[in-house]
Amino acid sequence: MAEHNHTGKWGEQLACQWLESKGFAILHRNWRHGRDEIDIVAMEGSFLVVVEVKTRCSDRWGHPELAVGAAKQRNLMRAATELLYSTPGNLELRFDVISITRTATGTEVFHIPDAFYPTL
Repeated sequence: MAEHNHTGKWGEQLACQWLESKGFAILHRNWRHGRDEIDIVAMEGSFLVVVEVKTRCSDRWGHPELAVGAAKQRNLMRAATELLYSTPGNLELRFDVISITRTATGTEVFHIPDAFYPTL
């Protein structure tokens, strides 16, 4: 497996642990519909939370969360629509981003709730 794949898997695992420590319940990891994928699907209260995780080994190329652009948001919204069809209950949908950066002094985890909103 390529190094960037190991970094991504490590970041997703760290994000799950971080979310669980904050009271989130992890429902799915790497949930797929067709070619679209959601890194983490979690519950927080009445919210079904779609979480995109971006992990970098340094801050050399900027903050990881900036890599969640319009195209990625559209893909997540398309996948989330299918996810809602397969999830029972009347839940509110929320899109969060978790940005993880390894630095010389440790690891920084930055959680952005309501990172973006679905638009028509």
